Amino acid sequence: MFSRIYIEKEALSYPVVKKILQKYNNISKVICDHYGEIFNIKNQNFRTQKQFPALIIAVKKGNRVLETPEGFGIGGNNNYYFSHMQNCLYDCRYCFLQGMYHSANYLWFVNYQDFMADINDIIVKNNQPSYFFSGYDCDSLVFESITSFAKEFLTFFKNYDNAILEFRTKSVNIKAIENFAVIKNAVIAFSFTPSEISKMIEHKVPPVKNRIKAMQKLSNLGWQVGLRLDPMIYHKEYQQLYKKLIADIFAGLNINNLHSVSVGPLRFPKKMHDRITRLYPDERILTDDLVQIDNMISYQKEIEEKLKNYVTKQLEKYIINTKIFSCMTN
Repeated sequence: MFSRIYIEKEALSYPVVKKILQKYNNISKVICDHYGEIFNIKNQNFRTQKQFPALIIAVKKGNRVLETPEGFGIGGNNNYYFSHMQNCLYDCRYCFLQGMYHSANYLWFVNYQDFMADINDIIVKNNQPSYFFSGYDCDSLVFESITSFAKEFLTFFKNYDNAILEFRTKSVNIKAIENFAVIKNAVIAFSFTPSEISKMIEHKVPPVKNRIKAMQKLSNLGWQVGLRLDPMIYHKEYQQLYKKLIADIFAGLNINNLHSVSVGPLRFPKKMHDRITRLYPDERILTDDLVQIDNMISYQKEIEEKLKNYVTKQLEKYIINTKIFSCMTN
């Protein structure tokens, strides 16, 4: 799974780290003073490194919980995100992480108690509903068997009535959630593109039909689930593809437990787009139908509106419009 494991000296004292090192006792291990010595090195080739990534275990210092970008949310006024990991097992061609980081290695922060203390401070300070999003810089569930992240944070959040936790994922690794007593202030949000598109550009991701089953299963167990259709990908047959995807999802979904749906177009800051296209110059998704508008690379406004309006219309066959949120981050 990992080419090697790097461990910050400070992280060695954490019991979970000792368990991981024992579990992967056949993998080469390197001790370092700070994760930046490996993760932040310039001139790393993300594309090459993605084939044989290492695991970096570290302690997160500084800002651990940040305000979300403008336009990112599912109905709350106080929105924050936090990342227990950076980088993802999956290899989606549109993923902004490959344009953000020099390294494709998996960076895991093990000081969960510090994250929880920061989240607690925000909840107490706001004294009104606050939303916390996981899965912005990683997939929330895919490494659960290693990190126990979902188990730990569900245990923490169940004690707060004024806080909502979202796990965003493309994983079908839902065992930890199935085995946990349902809490109503957690949203398990699944990201989708239509199956035909996913097969072309969402490499290493579980098949769409399997993810739909996982989402439906959790909804029928009583969990609040979220449907994330961002980014929406333009295709000459987008109407047929998105109509089928949405119909398949709602066919076995407990709608009473659908918390929210978000829709948003494919967009990149120009510098990020430049880096990604240098990595994958032959990927048509990164060039076809995209134009530069100010400092953003995106679809023409007409295409964006067509996609959004059509997908929204299909969603409104099943749910009320107030559950649909536009994700238009810049």
